[in-house]
Amino acid sequence: MPAEATQATLEIDLGAIAANWRILRDRHPSGPVAGVVKADGYGLGAARVAAALHEAGCRHFFVAYLNEALAIRDVVPDAMLAVLSGLIPGTEDAYVTHGLTPVLGSLDEIDRWRGRQAILHVDTGMSRLGLDARELAILAGDPGRLNRLTVRYVMSHLVSSEVPDDPINRLQRERFAAVRAMLPPAPSSLANSSGIFLGPDFGSDLARPGAALYGVNPTPGQPNPMRNVVRLSVRVLAVRDIPVGTSVGYNGIWTAARPSRIATAALGYADGFHRSLSSRGSACFDGTPVPLVGRVSMDLTTFDVTDHPAVQPGCWLEVLGPHLSPDDVAAAAGTNGYEVLTSLGRRFHRVYRTA
Repeated sequence: MPAEATQATLEIDLGAIAANWRILRDRHPSGPVAGVVKADGYGLGAARVAAALHEAGCRHFFVAYLNEALAIRDVVPDAMLAVLSGLIPGTEDAYVTHGLTPVLGSLDEIDRWRGRQAILHVDTGMSRLGLDARELAILAGDPGRLNRLTVRYVMSHLVSSEVPDDPINRLQRERFAAVRAMLPPAPSSLANSSGIFLGPDFGSDLARPGAALYGVNPTPGQPNPMRNVVRLSVRVLAVRDIPVGTSVGYNGIWTAARPSRIATAALGYADGFHRSLSSRGSACFDGTPVPLVGRVSMDLTTFDVTDHPAVQPGCWLEVLGPHLSPDDVAAAAGTNGYEVLTSLGRRFHRVYRTA
């Protein structure tokens, strides 16, 4: 795409993603660290992300759904590629053909996946997927059902690992240990991004970080140990001067309290820029914040650049980047960094960098 035709550019630093994986690997000495690349690599492009992680040395990958695994299998041909959502009836042949590893979370799935490699998912508090207490008791009383499988890992998912002093963390760790004692010996997988930072008690044979790979802070309230991965720059389309008392945007939710200069940028909720940021968010120009004013609309967002006379049509505003992390944007939008990244739209001109 010619530079003059670009209205918004999303730069994705694959080198930073690989560096983040190495940071997490070094913090988890008890076993390897996987790359979770579900949701199209948290919105950044699963194939490109997986290739970068594979080049860095990652040999374990997780996705949510079978189609996500099929889309990247050729990129990580020699790696374990596991599907978290379970084994949907009728998909068994696809797993076999492509050498994929299902994460089994029910007795029915176990019974249908005979004599093959799998990951066993046990529920220790999330109450979503995974074998529950009733199913685990049945399985413990009939260990022959597991003899028909090659259990590569027994895994569980932490509920509140980003809150270190939440009692559920310790409770889940204890439940997980008790469940493993009920089952035949097998390697374990427990820590997610924030779980890696809970310390060695949460170490296992395989960690499964996701958001931290993409620069989301796994230690909220503390300095972010991860590198920034994304920069989203949007073009200013128009700048206009308005007098005191003039409203801006739909429903007039913001009115100028002083003579103001308003910049209209090529960005909206159709691009995944949350409408909840209306009159709450910000952008940066030359490293300095400029407040978002009025409603975020489908294709356009307005910013108060009264104090920034250098802003003119054609200039760029930083919406995500070194001065505005996904966590910063999430705090203003009332969500989390995960949603900020996975909402990023397809109209952006994407540029991948390796260094």
